[in-house]
Amino acid sequence: MFGYTFERQTIDGHEMALFPSTEGAPGVSGALAKGEPYVPAKTGPILYFSTDDISATLTRANANGGRTLYPVTAIGANGFVAEFEDSEGNRIALHSAKK
Repeated sequence: MFGYTFERQTIDGHEMALFPSTEGAPGVSGALAKGEPYVPAKTGPILYFSTDDISATLTRANANGGRTLYPVTAIGANGFVAEFEDSEGNRIALHSAKK
């Protein structure tokens, strides 16, 4: 959906897909994890991902088994937001700056 290439590893017996990061560069690193203790959910914390084209990203999410939960919505001078449920059942939010 975002054009990232993930590094896949097994860590402590769990499948992980590591977000790309560059040593010494700004940004956030993390991983998508699969295993018994990792239960998909729509409740609890929500991650926001920035995207240049929120509508195109939401379309790709839906084409890959996702489902729109909150359509693209203008939030004034701060741009746009949307939310979707991914193919595993997680709620994920998108943000796009106003152009």
